[in-house]
Amino acid sequence: MHTKTPFKMTITAENILLIGSVLLFFSLLAGKTGYKFGVPTLLLFLVVGMVFGSEGLGLQFSNPKIAQFIGVVALSIILFSGGMDTKYEEIKPIAPQGVILATLGVLLTAILTSAFIYALSLLIPGFDLPLPVCLLLGSIMSSTDSASVFAILRSKGLKLKHNLRPLLELESGSNDPMAYMLTITMIQIIMTTDNLRIWQVALMFLYQMITGGLAGFLLGKLCAYLMKKSNIGNDSLYPILILAFCFFIFSFTDLIKGNGFLAVYIGGLVIGNSRFIHKRTVKNFFDGLSWLSQIIMFLALGLLVNPSELWPIAGIGLLIGIFMIVLARPVSVLISLMPFRMMTLQSRIFTSWVGLRGAVPIIFATYPLVSKVAQANILFNIVFFITILSLLFQGTSIPWVARKLHVSIPQKKTARSEFEMEFSEDIKSAMSEVIVTQESLRFGNRMMEIPLPDKTLVVMVKRGDSFFIPRGGTEIQIGDKLLIISDDEKALRETYKNLGMDSDI
Repeated sequence: MHTKTPFKMTITAENILLIGSVLLFFSLLAGKTGYKFGVPTLLLFLVVGMVFGSEGLGLQFSNPKIAQFIGVVALSIILFSGGMDTKYEEIKPIAPQGVILATLGVLLTAILTSAFIYALSLLIPGFDLPLPVCLLLGSIMSSTDSASVFAILRSKGLKLKHNLRPLLELESGSNDPMAYMLTITMIQIIMTTDNLRIWQVALMFLYQMITGGLAGFLLGKLCAYLMKKSNIGNDSLYPILILAFCFFIFSFTDLIKGNGFLAVYIGGLVIGNSRFIHKRTVKNFFDGLSWLSQIIMFLALGLLVNPSELWPIAGIGLLIGIFMIVLARPVSVLISLMPFRMMTLQSRIFTSWVGLRGAVPIIFATYPLVSKVAQANILFNIVFFITILSLLFQGTSIPWVARKLHVSIPQKKTARSEFEMEFSEDIKSAMSEVIVTQESLRFGNRMMEIPLPDKTLVVMVKRGDSFFIPRGGTEIQIGDKLLIISDDEKALRETYKNLGMDSDI
């Protein structure tokens, strides 16, 4: 793909580490800067890759097979981590909607987009794509991107009404198999002279979905069981064990011709909702690993593209992207959610808007490149352009759209914890930090004189840079920060009331 070679660097382990560390540093710096201005972090990772690429600073990376491999590994980790962070009780009420959006919604999006692309190929001179290639392009872009949805919803801390967040995360985490199946099927149709019958395609799809779902569930149960029974000795090895299971679930499912992407998501869901030792440590490990995977994946995809090749298809990409945002995605969502009368119109519109394209369509666009499909390079550039458009246009506006549609829950900004303490999920106690005010000391300034309920205990005090454990006679000063533990949320609210503070926690 790349012809420009500004400079050459000898490929050594040291140089790879040097380049990788520099890319990571600039990506994190760009992400932190962009977050202040509401720009999706993942878009900036793509831009950093393009800046350092062959037409920027000259870093050569033109192998779609390697990019595909990086993308598959990263996506497995992202889907697994997303599944681990999703609770059964959150997705249970919206499971039917999520499954229909992940199947019928993706199929409708692919059909509508493909029809529009084919119409453009008939109307615009020089843009000549056969119908099968149009269907392939529509299939590649038919699913929402799990990495983008997870990252944007969670990094911006959006609290949404009507179970919208679990619905969107369930859809994005489980709709890749449908798009993958459509993409692979269309490549087979284009590349082979044998006629594939519709019943064969349907049977293959059902087999992949059922096998992927069962493999993810059973292997997830096996992993959870082993985590309960295992006694490794070194606590730091438990996250590594689950990481090994993540890769095993994906690769084993793929080996038996199931859908690995669906399997790792369901496997993560099963494991995340099971009880085992060091669960919080494992989740924190996968949260950081998921972000690292997103950075590496978007950097690699950014390095793969030639920015100069995007300009010739910018007009076409803009038309297709706008069509998908304002028509194909909304129509697909509205049709798919028609049976669910209880869902509000505002919720349907917001669901339509969060149809983000990201790394997944770009990864799928490497499959035609690897298979040497005619005009595959054009397809890749169009998909890349639409991804940028989607992240820039939809990704930046999600919080604003949520507020305008009144589907977001206002939340207070919370300061970073001074005490850095966390409970196990099995412990139902509520913990909070409060700053002592004049009203809090209205009955006296000694610890024993502060009106705390019987179910509440002050376990630590921070004064300036010092931490100490209070006793009954300890004098408390205005501005002290107290770490309070109560039996439950009700007791914590009573504590806030007794201290003369806002009980909205």
